[in-house]
Amino acid sequence: MVDGVGADGPVAVLRANRVVACSEAARADGVRQGLRRREAQSRCPGLTVVEFDAGRDARAFELVVAAVEEVAAGVEVVRPGACAVAARGPARYFGGEELAAERIVEQIAQACSVEAQVGIAEGVFAAGLAARTGVIVEAGRTTAFLERVTVDALERPELADLLRRLGVKTLGEFAALPAGDVLTRFGFDGALAHRLAGGLDHRPLAVRQPPPDLEVTGTYEDDPLDRVDVAAFAGRALAERLHERLAAYGLACTRLGIEAITADGQELHRVWRHDGLLDAAAIAERVRWQLDGWLTGGRRQDRRPTAGLVRLRLVPDGVIVHLGLQPGLWGDAGAERERAHRALSRVQGLLGPDAVLTAVAAGGRSAGDRVRFVPWGDEREPARPGAAPERGIPVAEHEPALEGASEKEVEGREPAARPRDMSRKRKQKQMSESPAPPWPGKLPAPAPALVLPQPAPAVVRDEDGNTVGVSARLQITGAPRVLTLGPEELEITGWAGPWPVDERWWAPAEAGRRARFQMAVADGRAFLLSLSGGHWAVEAIYD
Repeated sequence: MVDGVGADGPVAVLRANRVVACSEAARADGVRQGLRRREAQSRCPGLTVVEFDAGRDARAFELVVAAVEEVAAGVEVVRPGACAVAARGPARYFGGEELAAERIVEQIAQACSVEAQVGIAEGVFAAGLAARTGVIVEAGRTTAFLERVTVDALERPELADLLRRLGVKTLGEFAALPAGDVLTRFGFDGALAHRLAGGLDHRPLAVRQPPPDLEVTGTYEDDPLDRVDVAAFAGRALAERLHERLAAYGLACTRLGIEAITADGQELHRVWRHDGLLDAAAIAERVRWQLDGWLTGGRRQDRRPTAGLVRLRLVPDGVIVHLGLQPGLWGDAGAERERAHRALSRVQGLLGPDAVLTAVAAGGRSAGDRVRFVPWGDEREPARPGAAPERGIPVAEHEPALEGASEKEVEGREPAARPRDMSRKRKQKQMSESPAPPWPGKLPAPAPALVLPQPAPAVVRDEDGNTVGVSARLQITGAPRVLTLGPEELEITGWAGPWPVDERWWAPAEAGRRARFQMAVADGRAFLLSLSGGHWAVEAIYD
């Protein structure tokens, strides 16, 4: 179609000097896939040879896919020449699967002037085989339909040849083999082929998202645009609409196509290119320039349009992804930010410095220690350093003696000695670039959404009604089954833990030992609980 070759005659597509596709007339003369060029031409002397071009095929097939999308939403392109779509929606809309198939074939014929075949079955693989003969497989009969198909339909020549030598000739015989034995003998690809032979796809339908309609159009048939100022005003409104539509999709325009049609049918078109990104003002400016040039004819009477403009269309000819910058809490930098700063400072002056607080991420093992609140205007420096970042000098390079040491040994040991030839400047530089030490035993991800100011008392019981505890060896006395929070008794559907914490063991007055658990209950909520001294408490709630 692209090269002007008619499909009604004998045509063959060659790749690496072998036939990869051929027309019906060529098949009637004995041409088959896999034949060499000379053998194919000997069977069909009038054969027209076309070289394989994946890009050409994809561009030509895009017209067919667009035609199918006008009838059924959610199209997956299997390869150039074949696409798949869920049959339930079109079948319900058109009153049946057969009527939907006829409508799709008719739409392709009207829009692209090509013939198409439709097959319906359970799964993309089975539907593709059904489409070759235009068969609609009844629901629940896909496995029976595949039983009679030969193993060549898997399009795996080496596997098909091996299966035939083993006596397996049809997909039904291949699907009857145990799945475990197929995986052991033929590997992962053979296991996927085994699923296809049984009527099961290895993945769901991956539908294609149709490209969004970005162009904007204005119609002025009742009052044609024949003055520059009026046309510029209309063009500015279209420019703002185009910019808003592009921003909604996270796109920006780099080339702008401006099209206009006069009252007597004259068509005008121009493309403006810009090295940067065209915002609303830049688009409106270029529209005004172009309309000025069209309506004034470059100050020449013979170049002016013969009538006023009745239609104006802006087409983003070149777009790129442009998500922009995320503004701050008070918007972009400027007067709004200064006003917010003055307002918060005023509140502090009336209610005290601790009346306005901001959160700062900090280090710690529990949920409440991970965030620290500092007064507005103070330095946002955490009292405890957080976890070590990815970049920087590893701690082991500064403390080689700490590698493999326990937490107690790390906390009670002095820094290792540095080489004597290290200068003071180099030492200070490395100390400033070194990351903060990690927090052993910190709460694992994900972080809870709500941390309670004071832990709420709770009771966790097992299936026998006994309170769950943790032994000295971190063994729970029973599987958690019921969580009691005040008057509520909640069924525990999942739990994880325990994670032990033994902090400040060197100071008996400040020492603390507890075990933490994550528990999910039947109503969908999840909690972070701690067990300390035989008492349960809820520390945080997950979203």
